[in-house]
Amino acid sequence: MCDVCGCGDPAIVSEDLHAKILSDNDRVADHNRDHFRSHGMLTINLMGSPGAGKTALIEATKRMLPDLRLAAVSGDLATDHDSARLEAAGVPARTITTGTACHLDASMVHHALHHWDGPASDLFFIENVGNLVCPAIYDLGQAANVVALSVTEGPDKPLKYPVMFRAADLVVLTKSDLLPHLQDVDPAQIRDALARVMPEPRMLVVSATTGEGLAGWADWLRALRANAKPAAPTGSVGSEHEHHHDHDHATFD
Repeated sequence: MCDVCGCGDPAIVSEDLHAKILSDNDRVADHNRDHFRSHGMLTINLMGSPGAGKTALIEATKRMLPDLRLAAVSGDLATDHDSARLEAAGVPARTITTGTACHLDASMVHHALHHWDGPASDLFFIENVGNLVCPAIYDLGQAANVVALSVTEGPDKPLKYPVMFRAADLVVLTKSDLLPHLQDVDPAQIRDALARVMPEPRMLVVSATTGEGLAGWADWLRALRANAKPAAPTGSVGSEHEHHHDHDHATFD
C-alpha cells in the first residue's frame, strides 16, 4: 500500500486529507504544464502494468521519430533499469525513485525537472510506475495519457481497472507479435471492453519487435504535437526554474 496518498483508502488517509493531497498535486501539475508548454515540449504520461512494454515503446518511438528530440523520466520503486535502457537507446533519461509509492505525482516530476541536466526535448515521456490503479489519479502536467496494455494481459483489464482506461487518451496494445500464440486473446474483445469504459475509445495495435502499428503511433504523436501551442524551446528542461522545493518522498538519480 502506498504510504504517500493511501491509494484512496480512507482507513489510511481520510477523505479530507486525500482531497487536499489531490488539490496540492493539481496546483503543481499546472505549474509543470506551464513549464512544458513554455519549452515547446509535448509531454506524455505513459502508464501500464509492469512488463506491459512501456520502455520498449519509447525505444521504438526514438527509432520512428529520429527528427524529434526525445527525453524521459522513469518512475521505479528501486532500480534505474528502465532509464538505463533508454539512455542506451539514445534517449536522455533519468529515474525517479519512489521507494514505496506506487505512482508518480506532480511534485516528483517537478523535483526531477529542477535537477534535469539533459538537453531540451520536443517529446518528453513520463514513464509512470508499473501499476493499473494509482497512476491514473494524479495529474502530472502532461498533454496526454497513454496506457500501454500488453496482449498477454488478456482482454478483461479495461473492465477490471476502469479508472485507468477512463483517464486514457489512447491505449497502445503492445506485443502484437505474440497474438498468434495466444488462443484466448482477440484485439476485438479488447476494443469492446474499452468501448465500455473509455469516453472516446482509441486503440492502436503495435509491436516494438516487428514494427507493426508504429507508424500509426508516430502519426498520433505528430498530430498531437501539431495541435499544441508550443513556444520555441530554449536551454535545458529545468533552466528557467531556480526556486527551491522540498520533496522528501522521491529522489532523482
